[in-house]
Amino acid sequence: MADSLRDQLLKSGIVQQVREEKRSATPQGGKPSKGGRPPFQQHGGKPKPSPHKPQGKPSRGGTQEDIDLAKAYAIRAQAEANERKRAEQAAAEEARVRRERKLKIQQLLEGKVLNKATEVDQVRHFEYGGKIRRVHVDAEQMAALNRGELGVVQQQGRYLLVTREIADQVRAIDPHQLALLVEPGNEAGVGEDGVPDDLVW
Repeated sequence: MADSLRDQLLKSGIVQQVREEKRSATPQGGKPSKGGRPPFQQHGGKPKPSPHKPQGKPSRGGTQEDIDLAKAYAIRAQAEANERKRAEQAAAEEARVRRERKLKIQQLLEGKVLNKATEVDQVRHFEYGGKIRRVHVDAEQMAALNRGELGVVQQQGRYLLVTREIADQVRAIDPHQLALLVEPGNEAGVGEDGVPDDLVW
């Protein structure tokens, strides 16, 4: 079987070609390379791997497009972090200003509140914060409120009766704390139930 194969190879000319390649692969010293095989056959017939990496497309992980995208994400994340920080600082500053205003109003009202614990037989209704509120007054205070000589200030959930001068000062500090102050010339008539005629329920 081996002879017939050899014979077939000789006839086809492949063996002759291999012999010629062996001769051309022999070094100048005349000695054949180790094992008598050409260099490309020393490793099982496979050519030696090249020490250089094959020249092809660069890996996707390091392309300029990926780098630019990573930079864009980093810039966006930094901008969002800065925006959150600014919002937190603004909220903290607003809370500080509110506390300062509340303290100023509290100091302004000390000893100047005109609410009476007794002898108040009337209730003055007014709108504040989208709801109908009320303050207990006597007849004289009711008339003064309706003429704009007195005002009502909201402080810590209570409605405090004060002079117009104090009410104007409170309005200058924080207008949201002024619950009621009738402007002169806009006096509203008040019914027996203490509800002004122009107040819509």
